[in-house]
Amino acid sequence: MNRGSLRFGIAATLMLATALILQAHSRSEINPARASLGSLPSQIDGWTGSDEVLDQQTLDILGPGEFLVRDYENASQPQPGINLYIAYFPTQKTGDTIHSPNHCLPGAGWVPTSREMVRITRPGGSSFPVNRYVVSKSGERQLVLYWFQAHGRAVASEYWAKYYLVSDSVRMNRSDGGLVRLMTPMLRDESPAAAEARMMKLGSQLLPLLDSYIPR
Repeated sequence: MNRGSLRFGIAATLMLATALILQAHSRSEINPARASLGSLPSQIDGWTGSDEVLDQQTLDILGPGEFLVRDYENASQPQPGINLYIAYFPTQKTGDTIHSPNHCLPGAGWVPTSREMVRITRPGGSSFPVNRYVVSKSGERQLVLYWFQAHGRAVASEYWAKYYLVSDSVRMNRSDGGLVRLMTPMLRDESPAAAEARMMKLGSQLLPLLDSYIPR
């Protein structure tokens, strides 16, 4: 069995086990109060965001969650814009779980040319792991940062996210959670580290806001 088939088999088994455990845990869930994703500020420190509307076919694929797709531009800085995508599921007990960009990006034609796990730092100084991908399509390169976030915890690993989903469902009676993805076109000859630093001029401003939309 090749590595790709093995990884697919592990992921499929883990997803099946997660769904079975969550469905078996039948108590009424706790759903903390939270702000709607649409209320996330569209004006952030010189950046102006405009929302994209997801078509019904995409919404049917994503499942019963809340989704925000927004393009941020900074008129005072002549540089590529930043696309923000947030997915939030109030419950994942029904078998509808977060779709990882690791699967969605190739499905949209983006080919990963490099992938690694890095840490990004919050304004307060603490850091957490995120996935950093360089993807390519039709000669264009984009940098992607994404992570899974729930209950005050941010993780890069899809497998750890599934583990905490089951653990928190039992321990906290909650299966809500979210995904945050930032994506930006890369300049010619720009390194992933340089594109990340440019992206985080906005990203660092967004981080303190997320707890209002993806509850701790």
